[in-house]
Parts: sequence; structure tokens; C-alpha cells
Amino acid sequence: MALTFKQMLAEAREHVSGVTTAEAREKINNNPETLVIDVQDAADAGACGLIPSSLNISLGMLPIRADLELPEQLREPQLADRNRPVLVTCGAGGQATLGAYLLKQMGFTDVAYIEGGTKAWKAEGYEVE
Repeated sequence: MALTFKQMLAEAREHVSGVTTAEAREKINNNPETLVIDVQDAADAGACGLIPSSLNISLGMLPIRADLELPEQLREPQLADRNRPVLVTCGAGGQATLGAYLLKQMGFTDVAYIEGGTKAWKAEGYEVE
């Protein structure tokens, strides 16, 4: 049976946790090793600003960049450690939820999505680039 985007999000939320912007900011401040990934397409990334020091990897490219079995030139070195804390964001949170679930399926142990995405981050008055 084909799934809708909404159904895909519901399934992803059964397996990965969301964090509020305040929780995300606290995690980033408490652990500088926390990697923030914005999974918007490059053309859309930054439309509402980017969380400082976030890494832009589109949702479509994320499984390739995180696959340790692919040639090194295709991989993102910052995704080599499956135990590194990772927060996934996007414009409003939907793509981030799917991205976090994808990383969880790939063996990441400490991964969550930012509820409401970068729009919520910005609405809280937190810094964006």
C-alpha cells in the first residue's frame, strides 16, 4: 500500500524523537560535537536562515553521504561516527523527521529532529545565518 507524506512522518515519529528548539539549543551548547544537518535542497536551504555551523545535505543525498561502504569521495566525513549526536532540521520539520529516521535506520544511536525546523528555531529568536 502506498504511503502519503503524512503517513511516512507518522511512521518515522514512532522510531525517532523530536526535540524542541530549546532542547536542541541546549544540546548544541552542552556538546560542541553535536552535528546539525539541514536536509533541505541546496536551492531552498537558508530561505529562513541556517542554524549556525549546520551542515547542508539534502534529504535525497543523506543516505549516500552517510554510507560508510561507498567510496570516500561520496561520503561526508562528519557522518563517520554513528555515536556522534546528530540533530536534523529543515524549513518546518517534516523532511527533518524523515532524515532523522533514515539516519536511525543506518545505525546512528543519538539522532533526533528539531520540531518545527529552522522556522521554529528562528521564531524563538535564536541566531541564524
